[in-house]
Amino acid sequence: MILALGAFVIAARYVPSLFGEDSAAKSALEILDTLLLVFIVVELLFAVRITIARRELIAEPFLLVGIIASIKEIVVLSVKAADEIGTGTSFSDAMWEVAVLGVLVILLGATALLLRRKEREPGEGDDSGPFRPDEAGDPAPE
Repeated sequence: MILALGAFVIAARYVPSLFGEDSAAKSALEILDTLLLVFIVVELLFAVRITIARRELIAEPFLLVGIIASIKEIVVLSVKAADEIGTGTSFSDAMWEVAVLGVLVILLGATALLLRRKEREPGEGDDSGPFRPDEAGDPAPE
């Protein structure tokens, strides 16, 4: 929590420079980058707290942290790339990196979705044996 508060204080230091004429865009990017980092740290602390409380590794909160971190980088790279339009390879490299991060977000999201579906399967993790639809408790349609 101290780390998140420290990053928040760092972001607050950039606020006065937003009202200057020279580097307002750069300051806004720094504030956005730092605030997204604060959000990532808070989510990571939440994920660790859940893991410690349940005494088992739960993947979904860590996948969400990965998604948030990837989106943070996409936002920051997009803003930086907008300043470099037409300058050659640096813009092209930034767009490739945004594309790879976009694919990563989709893969992490699909993994989180599959984990949620797996957790909802009845009979898993207990000693009730394999799941049989005819014994599920719901009356069979006639």
